[in-house]
Amino acid sequence: MKKFLLIFLLFTSFVTSGYRKPDVYVIDATKNAYLHNNMGLRYMDERCYYAAIQEFKIAISLSPSAQATAVYYKNLGDAYMKIGYPDMARQPYEDAIKQYSLNFSYYKDLAKCYKMLGLASEKITEYRNDENPLNKVMLGVLYVENGNPKRGVTVLDEFAASEPDLIITPAVKQYIKETVKNLNSL
Repeated sequence: MKKFLLIFLLFTSFVTSGYRKPDVYVIDATKNAYLHNNMGLRYMDERCYYAAIQEFKIAISLSPSAQATAVYYKNLGDAYMKIGYPDMARQPYEDAIKQYSLNFSYYKDLAKCYKMLGLASEKITEYRNDENPLNKVMLGVLYVENGNPKRGVTVLDEFAASEPDLIITPAVKQYIKETVKNLNSL
């Protein structure tokens, strides 16, 4: 009987002990990229731009092909613009548009960068080709930034009429309204 009781106690102790395998920490590059981007944003708030640039570069290298990387590129471009290096900001802004071309703010930032570099007129001629419908967005914003808002509004309005179902179209329409309002107030 003692053997039976001992075996029973031993068996129930295994069953009731709640043993489970220890958790294994999985390193997730996408999650780490997100954290580095947030650290970069904190550094931007603190005006530590060099550290912010490094954090954004780390975030980009950890997750180079994700859609969220477009945001990291935009943030990197913003950091370069803050410190007065539009030539360094140009490539990250262009990469942000390549990564995710349906965010209108990327086009506005790139157009401002082109204007600061003195490339707006040159880029207007480059973006005139109609093979990509999103080139009209960049062309319209470039016209507005280059001092020809009526032409820019016309191009953007043509885009909004030809592509009403794209995600970017409501932002384009809002930009058109703001630009027309600014024109009427002059």
